Amino acid sequence: MREVFVAGVGMTPFARHLDRNIKSLAQEALDKTLADAGIEKEMIEAVYFSNSNWGYQSDQHCIRGQVALRPEGIMGIPIYNLENACAGGATAFHSAWHGVASGLYECALALGAEKMYDEDKVKMFRAFWTGIDIENKESQMAALQSINKRIQMKIPVDDDIEGAGKSRSAFMDVYSAFTRFHMDRHGTTQRQLAVIASKNHHHGFLNPNAQFRKEMRIEEILAARVVSWPLTVPMCAPIGDGSAAAVLCSVDFLKKLRSPRPVMIRASVLGSGTDRPIEAEAQDIACRISRKAYDMASVGPQDIDVAEVHDATAFGELHQCESLGFCPMGEGGRFAESGATKLGGKMPVNVSGGLESRGHPIGASGLGQIHELVTQLRHEAGPRQVENCRLALAENGGGIIAYEEASMGIHILERV
Repeated sequence: MREVFVAGVGMTPFARHLDRNIKSLAQEALDKTLADAGIEKEMIEAVYFSNSNWGYQSDQHCIRGQVALRPEGIMGIPIYNLENACAGGATAFHSAWHGVASGLYECALALGAEKMYDEDKVKMFRAFWTGIDIENKESQMAALQSINKRIQMKIPVDDDIEGAGKSRSAFMDVYSAFTRFHMDRHGTTQRQLAVIASKNHHHGFLNPNAQFRKEMRIEEILAARVVSWPLTVPMCAPIGDGSAAAVLCSVDFLKKLRSPRPVMIRASVLGSGTDRPIEAEAQDIACRISRKAYDMASVGPQDIDVAEVHDATAFGELHQCESLGFCPMGEGGRFAESGATKLGGKMPVNVSGGLESRGHPIGASGLGQIHELVTQLRHEAGPRQVENCRLALAENGGGIIAYEEASMGIHILERV
């Protein structure tokens, strides 16, 4: 496989774009990415388009990428439509990497665009059911609820199961079940989750592309409305819209550019979940595929300078810090509490604000991570810059079957 580079990135601010459609969001991300790479659209040989919700929200199925990009004159070339739940952006990036690394293309575009927010709240929250096994929805939720019967700790707030999919995303119930198990098994506290959320809201405050740009104190986060205990509103990713993209290319293509600012892709790995028991934490999907990524890049977790991980809730970041090897299993809460994961710490995580603050338009989120890490590795992140960073990791997971993500992509990038 050939070396592959990121030649350009671009994104819209993630927000509630009530007056915009998918085509408009995709156009903005595309234009910014082409300008950043210094290329014309005619130089793109293939597009990998990530979207999960357009069909559900607006009945646009099947040919989403072709419909979204034709107004920009992107036609005639291969356009691959990718849907992989919240890991769609990472899947598009991995697929574009594979296309270039294999020699099939010299220059490919990965683009994710999503409209998630809807004033019809029930319709909006019901969309998240599609990220689990629908035919076995009841048994899946029953398995998650059975976790409560296996733990010793007292749950201080009624679960209100009927609210899942109506007044909140069902995934908040999934994450709260996993969080409770971790709290009972490892002694993790709600305050440690608030430390993570407060840190990410501080990082988001520094990011002009973030959906939430407001700092929040730990006490504010603990006092906020409970979504599904122990998760309060500021610990959970907001629902919003946006688009992000990246141009990937070969070294020969780079030579054609006038002012290249490339970032090398050292590893690109895509995997799927298994039926592991919940207690088998070392078999977690992120444990498995991150080790493949580290081997591919010939590095270890101790070599990573900055990471963007999938924190649909604060617990998501805690869990991924453990699974990715940034800290020992069971110590993610204490790791965050030590200050290690904040800007200026020994292992900065989610300096974009993460999904909790930057936002989570599903098909675009993984490419939003790539945008942040490329910006960091170019040393162009301004007040949220991680000093002297050289290696970066992105982890983007999606969907849930059994006790882990249904899909996940991990990428390791290096400053050139």
